[in-house]
Amino acid sequence: MWWSLAALVGLYYLLRWYRERQVVSHLQDKYVFITGCDSGFGNLLARQLDLRGLRVLAACLTEKGAQQLRSQTSDRLDTVILDVTKTESILAATQWVKEHVGDRGLWGLVNNAGISWPTAPNEWLTKDDFMKILDVNLLGLVEVTLSLLSLVRKARGRVVNVSSIMGRLSLCGGGYCISKYGVEAFSDSLRRELTYFGVKVAVIEPGYFSTNVTNPEKISRGFQETWDRLSPEVREAYGEEFLASARKPIEKLKSMCDTNLYLVTNCMEHALTACHPRTRYSPGWDAKLLYLPMSYLPTLLVDTMIYWNSPRPAKAV
Repeated sequence: MWWSLAALVGLYYLLRWYRERQVVSHLQDKYVFITGCDSGFGNLLARQLDLRGLRVLAACLTEKGAQQLRSQTSDRLDTVILDVTKTESILAATQWVKEHVGDRGLWGLVNNAGISWPTAPNEWLTKDDFMKILDVNLLGLVEVTLSLLSLVRKARGRVVNVSSIMGRLSLCGGGYCISKYGVEAFSDSLRRELTYFGVKVAVIEPGYFSTNVTNPEKISRGFQETWDRLSPEVREAYGEEFLASARKPIEKLKSMCDTNLYLVTNCMEHALTACHPRTRYSPGWDAKLLYLPMSYLPTLLVDTMIYWNSPRPAKAV
């Protein structure tokens, strides 16, 4: 019996391996639009797809980022300035994409732009702090997608949304985890709706990688700035010792982050170029071996694990 079960499992993975190795044809004729290409995953993916021969339309927040990217790539790659928090910027970029792709449509849309700050205990934050992240990570992603969806549908293409393993497991306060949970939900509904049109939707859920989103200096500085503006009552409730203890993991963040960004961009590339892409990709050892399994554990157990590994406020009961 066990041998039969092992054989079935082996056959399943063999068939999956075979299916996932099948590649879409005529990649050199396909356009892919990527947001957040100034640095990090977006920048690397743009260069990676350019080397693969695809026609990359890279959206950068700054002209400096766009110039640097163009200097590292072929003439096939074009750039546009895009601020995903501004509707007029999205409309202008959409028109620019339409002029480039014409009747072919847009094969790939990669929603990669994102920020992680302000992140702190929820009580330390304001509504504006939450909105700052949601405007980029979730609402901007939704608006960009809706603006370009007709072009993707025309090409029967792909939508690749960059979430995070924190879209499965909420480990910090602020808008970051909320935004990533939202990306997961939006992607699920979008995938089911677009199946009828031959469009595939994939979600990328990276663990901790060394990018601007996980820059410990920026996060630590922002954490301190948030503390400095708190009322005396809230500061007293948490205490200076809590602040010092909470900043220690931030200072260790650099050593926790994987520097091999290809683990993420290879998943993005597969989602764009494979005939049978996965619904979800969770690159990174921490995502696969720690956070993803934790997300399936009973809530009480996860809460207890986090409770015993988190700093205690001064007035904790």
